[in-house]
Amino acid sequence: MTQYRLHCVGGSGNAYKVALYLNCAGLDWEPVGVDFAGGQTRDANWRADANAMGEVPVLEVDGRRMSQSGAILIWLAETTGRFAPVGPDERFEALRWILFDNHKFTANYAMHRFQNSLTPEPVHPAILSFLRARVESSFAIVDKHLTDRPFVLGEGPTIVDFSMAGYVYYPPEETGFDIAADFPALHAWRQRLAALPGWKPPYELMPVGRSPPARVTTSARGAG
Repeated sequence: MTQYRLHCVGGSGNAYKVALYLNCAGLDWEPVGVDFAGGQTRDANWRADANAMGEVPVLEVDGRRMSQSGAILIWLAETTGRFAPVGPDERFEALRWILFDNHKFTANYAMHRFQNSLTPEPVHPAILSFLRARVESSFAIVDKHLTDRPFVLGEGPTIVDFSMAGYVYYPPEETGFDIAADFPALHAWRQRLAALPGWKPPYELMPVGRSPPARVTTSARGAG
């Protein structure tokens, strides 16, 4: 049996954060599919057994099941030493950026993607406009930050980069954004992460479970 079992689904960028870390860190892991589209995470038995919060990812290791991608990444870095921030100052910066990611960077982008292409019916344009403005604001902050450094904390990748990578590799037809055109420093960072040994895109890395079907959209201006 593998050391780490990740309960996940291909369409979950939060699950992808952990999956990508595990793969790039060269750890012994396997994905365990969750029927998200079928409502498995809302099932009382699943919540009692896997995660009372009703979310993926759930990392299973040594009989323990852990949830929340940011907390999982911090725990993995502390227990394996891989892609870990070094020293108290860098650990503070890592936590600061992970909280920003969860509260704004990933949260805004994931919500826009869901409303843009994963709801059964198209949402009101005003909703997408509101969410798009929030994405552009948080992405602009990160794009500026990455203009003079290869990774979020400096010269090498850390858990912060994996946290912020959660949704940036999904196709523009889903997300409604052309990152390459609109955020060049963010795109260059994304390419550097994709050059790491072990990198794979989300649906290839987590070919399990059942995600909500994406509606075909034309909101992105080009390839992302």
